[in-house]
Amino acid sequence: MDEVFWNQRYASQEFAYGIEANSYLTSTLTSLPAGRILLPGDGEGRNAVFAARLNWDVLAVDLSEEGRNKAMRLASQYKVSLKYVVDRLENFEPEKGAFDVVGLIFVHLPPEFRGMVHQRCVDALRPGGLLVLEAFTPAQRNFASGGPKDAELLYSADIVRQDFSRLELVSLEEKTVILKEGPYHDGEAAVVRMLAKKPSA
Repeated sequence: MDEVFWNQRYASQEFAYGIEANSYLTSTLTSLPAGRILLPGDGEGRNAVFAARLNWDVLAVDLSEEGRNKAMRLASQYKVSLKYVVDRLENFEPEKGAFDVVGLIFVHLPPEFRGMVHQRCVDALRPGGLLVLEAFTPAQRNFASGGPKDAELLYSADIVRQDFSRLELVSLEEKTVILKEGPYHDGEAAVVRMLAKKPSA
């Protein structure tokens, strides 16, 4: 799925994944003091705008110009500001040690550069910073609530644990949830959720 696919998905007036932020991310951010947050693959900006409304300094990154346009429109609606870079994640190199939180919410990357992007996300965290991840597992193929159909793009707890082995796990679980995130994430879903912390030393 490339720029053409995502630009087409985001071109309509309707928000493909709704305007409400992901519930797992919101439960984390609302318990933290505002800082700097990096949101790779944030599409139409629902998570970025939510973080900005909590006074976080937000950098969102996505390959879709249409996604950026929607995100900036949503930010304007809520009278908040955020920075949004249009770039492919395999090409984007975030500033090292600059972010208090990195949020990877349904960012499904192919194996050939998944590990590299994930390591850059770890590098982007300051010591003590948190990484929040939610993604579909292979069991998601049993549900019609969205997500990639290609098995190589789905994540398990083992994959996540391996990719983020430099972080200290706070929590990691595979579970079934009910998604209400616009027309493309709607219904029962199989996900993996991880909260992990970058060691202070």
